[in-house]
Amino acid sequence: MLACNSTYTSKKTGYFNIELPEKKYLLFDEPTMPYSFEYPAYAKIIKDSTYFDTNPENDYWRNIDFVGLNAKIFLSYKKVGGKALYKIKMHNGFYKDSVGINVYDKMINDAFKLTNKNEDVATSKKDSLFTTANNIGGLLFKLGGNAATQRQFFMTDTTKNFIRGALYFYASPNADSVKPVVDFLQKDIDHLIATFKWRK
Repeated sequence: MLACNSTYTSKKTGYFNIELPEKKYLLFDEPTMPYSFEYPAYAKIIKDSTYFDTNPENDYWRNIDFVGLNAKIFLSYKKVGGKALYKIKMHNGFYKDSVGINVYDKMINDAFKLTNKNEDVATSKKDSLFTTANNIGGLLFKLGGNAATQRQFFMTDTTKNFIRGALYFYASPNADSVKPVVDFLQKDIDHLIATFKWRK
């Protein structure tokens, strides 16, 4: 009975300790791809084979899968002026295909729209323009709070090539629990951007 009368002390929510791997990078440079970059040795690059219920509009979409960290970076490539496959949501909730042309301004607007879809849950949003030593220009978005994707970016040469990246986790977003991994993977995103090149 003594235990029932003792003072209760609440404990803070705890999270699992995450073992973060050592930084080491490999070159992704397939001859048929329009781009190359360096990626972490603890990740796998997988061809993205699905876009809703169909195939991506080209063969150059890739996912960088961080299996041990429960995360993935989606890379979707588009050719400026090339054929575009868009999904339009119908009133019944289903999607229908729409074919058009990849217009540069529309791709930029779409990148902002996709980032802004997180505004309801994001507690902050910071965007940074960049130009790398390889003359690659783009924009990096950092979202705070419980956004589904806390890091997004795009890179383009404005005339031929456009690629968008987004970091996702295989779990419901929880800013506190994923923060160490987001901070860790930010360095990998920075390295990917710094080493990224368009194939000539």
